[in-house]
Amino acid sequence: MTLPTDPAGNLAALIRCPSVTPIEGGALSTLETMLKPLGFSVERPVFSEDGTPDIENLYARRSGNGPHLMFAGHTDVVPVGDEASWTHPPFAAEIAKGEMFGRGAVDMKGGIACFIAAVARHLGSKGGLKGSVSLLITGDEEGPAINGTTKLLEWAAAKGEKWDASIVGEPTNPDTLGDMIKIGRRGSLSGSIIVNGRQGHAAYPQLADNPVRGLMTLVDALLHPVFDSGTKDFQPTNLEVTSIDVGNPATNVIPAKATATFNIRFNDTWTAETIQAEIHNRLDKAAKRKKYRAGKTTLVDYELVWRDRPSHVFLTRDDRLIEALSGSVKAVIGRKPALSTSGGTSDARFIKDYCPVVEFGLVGKTMHMVDERVALADLETLTQIYQRFIEDWFERGIP
Repeated sequence: MTLPTDPAGNLAALIRCPSVTPIEGGALSTLETMLKPLGFSVERPVFSEDGTPDIENLYARRSGNGPHLMFAGHTDVVPVGDEASWTHPPFAAEIAKGEMFGRGAVDMKGGIACFIAAVARHLGSKGGLKGSVSLLITGDEEGPAINGTTKLLEWAAAKGEKWDASIVGEPTNPDTLGDMIKIGRRGSLSGSIIVNGRQGHAAYPQLADNPVRGLMTLVDALLHPVFDSGTKDFQPTNLEVTSIDVGNPATNVIPAKATATFNIRFNDTWTAETIQAEIHNRLDKAAKRKKYRAGKTTLVDYELVWRDRPSHVFLTRDDRLIEALSGSVKAVIGRKPALSTSGGTSDARFIKDYCPVVEFGLVGKTMHMVDERVALADLETLTQIYQRFIEDWFERGIP
């Protein structure tokens, strides 16, 4: 029986599965076919919730005596966009000039393909593992993330699963393989400010109350002053207004309502609760100001709606895990990666409640783009790093 030791072959098989969220597309079946010959037990639970699509997930474990390492990732991918703009079909896994093209090549079927190849090579050379390895793979990372990793973790924990550490195979490297390991993430919170005004004719503003003026006052309060100047481990907290809308096609009508949507990425100066309180406080104070509403005696009539669930800030402090991965990168490519908390959120935000977690994968330059692709040389190098990490982490043992 041929074992899945070739990361490029593994990735090609996965790319050819059109697993655009929430469709499984054959990707989990392909993983199961790869993992069972390696001695993994495989389960594929489906989770549901009203108002969201059902999601099939995969949990595979190869059991042994010793510590338990989890590899986490996702086989779902974002839509291809304009397929005619691709120079190679997005689900064909074609190779050109040393690169494999396809949706999910780097985000993140490539990371999964390399980890499986690393485990297969380790078993081929060592004959076994000094502990247990599991793969926790969702089909809902690129979607609402409701029926995926968070429920899969709860399901596995309820069955008695416990992990000593986890590595998430997201594409963490900005430019070249080995640039960066993610050891934490900023928190993320989104909301909408809805300002109610009074509709009227643009030529008679005294008879109306323009909600855009009130909204400008509130948005100004969220953008200035800055929330903080950053911390030792994190960038400064940053708020971005991502949408402003009045739903008004007429140029001579003052609208009745104006809405601004924002997202804030916050560091460990804050918790989700304290940053929410700070935003409420800023808006309440700003609602009394007259900067853009001369002659108005009423407060800005607004409501604040929080959207989705907050993602909490976290920082991994497990030296054994970080040193094993950092040392493995240096052993393979000759230099140590930077340790970073930059970027957006990932499913590591759920895993950190169960065990220490770090993130390391391929170069993310082409993720979500037309012509997403990965260098074949990077697939081989990442496989070697993962294999070295598996050996090193299990050799270190649990302190």
